[in-house]
Amino acid sequence: MATFRARNRSSAVLRSSRGEVWAALTDADLVARITPFVTAIDVAGDRWTWRMGTIPVLGISVAPTFTEVMELHPRDRIVFTHDPERPEEMTAVMGTYDLADHPGGGTEVSIDLQISCALPLPGLARPAVERVMAGVVKHMGTVFSRNLLEHLGEAEAA
Repeated sequence: MATFRARNRSSAVLRSSRGEVWAALTDADLVARITPFVTAIDVAGDRWTWRMGTIPVLGISVAPTFTEVMELHPRDRIVFTHDPERPEEMTAVMGTYDLADHPGGGTEVSIDLQISCALPLPGLARPAVERVMAGVVKHMGTVFSRNLLEHLGEAEAA
């Protein structure tokens, strides 16, 4: 068993207001619908439990479930960390969304997230596994962004 990681950092300027972007990013049902591989997000207070469909990784398949503690700073920042009360979960995500008014109008949105996943693979497989993970994370981000823009009525900007 070894732990593998992938990271995504990106930013974009949206035409939508911070309030509209905030409402979308804090709506767990919407986030589940617009994020590839996510089948549901269950909310219990400040805990969001993400349930994902099966993802193939080098001959094995994983269907991650992980719980994030969501720290919401209304219309400014979302900080998410893995729930320390869930050490049995094999996948964890940590990161931030930052929202700011853009000088030219609209909202600048930045994300920085890191995913770690313990898999029944040897550490020697790290370069290949992390390459696959990076590809999956990139795909998820691309589709999430496209779907978010569509939800906000900005699809033509994609």
